[in-house]
Amino acid sequence: MLLGFSIKDLIDVLLVALMLFYLYKFMKESGSLNLFIGILVIIVIWVLVSQIFQMRLLGGILDTLVSVGALALIVLFQDEIRHFLRDVGSQRRVRRILDLFARKNNTTPADHKEMMPIVMACMNMAKRKEGALIVIEQADKLGEVVKTGETVNADINQLLIENIFFKNSPLHDGAMIISQKRIVAAGCLLPVSHSMEIPKSLGLRHRAALGISQESDAFAIVVSEETGAITVAHRGTLHRWLTAEQLEKLLFELE
Repeated sequence: MLLGFSIKDLIDVLLVALMLFYLYKFMKESGSLNLFIGILVIIVIWVLVSQIFQMRLLGGILDTLVSVGALALIVLFQDEIRHFLRDVGSQRRVRRILDLFARKNNTTPADHKEMMPIVMACMNMAKRKEGALIVIEQADKLGEVVKTGETVNADINQLLIENIFFKNSPLHDGAMIISQKRIVAAGCLLPVSHSMEIPKSLGLRHRAALGISQESDAFAIVVSEETGAITVAHRGTLHRWLTAEQLEKLLFELE
């Protein structure tokens, strides 16, 4: 202990710094950085007035403002808070710790026979520049996403995939969900990522693919309608301009 500063105080400071860092990172990605800075300014003023200078009248007003403001922020930003908690829960280190206590026995590894129709369909659609968005469910269930589309419940088939994403098909604009080695739904709506780091040249399909990869451990395959390029989104990372061999390798080896 040095001048009343103990190890517990050090841990307390580090945890607060870590929390502020994650909040700053999240607000920056969601485009709400100015709001974050404004909240920090109000908190600093509140601490100075109430705790350091002990101004009773102004301190009482700020105490009420902070207590009411906290509830207002929860109501106004409930979607952002939910996304932040999902982002924390999807961190690899957190997931690895949880996996030590609960093994994921409900998933079965993909094999070459079942994944190759997806690869071949993506290559054919890329040649014709037909846009596509295919999501392959992993451990995190996508039941809520499946409900937003039309039930298919069919075996994985190359021609079926290409027909669903044909330009005149009513389901080609949505996402196809593959679960338990079957095509379960098509035309599904995905959460859209608001990350500022996504290149402006990428469209809504890529943002949707990145969004679902940030909220789950699913693989999201995108075929660009403009360029025919194939992209895979996984764990919040975009793997772009993939060849057939690279796509096949990602589907079998990336975890």
